[in-house]
Amino acid sequence: MSDQNDHSGIAALTICEALLLAMNDHKLLPENEIMGVLRDSAETHENGVGSESEMETHRAVAALINRIIAGGNSVRRP
Repeated sequence: MSDQNDHSGIAALTICEALLLAMNDHKLLPENEIMGVLRDSAETHENGVGSESEMETHRAVAALINRIIAGGNSVRRP
């Protein structure tokens, strides 16, 4: 992946996490719904298909989303 793609991906992830936090803070989505969005996203990539290179990307994306879930980065917990 080129540096530009890396930077775009990091920016997109940061924006999405900030949006999830804001939606939770403003009570637009409860924590369980936010976690559901993340789990659904991870599952989509866990079930991704394609070439070996594409499958490797899907697995890496799923692993990253699962680390976000485990770390609680997208919800503020007391």
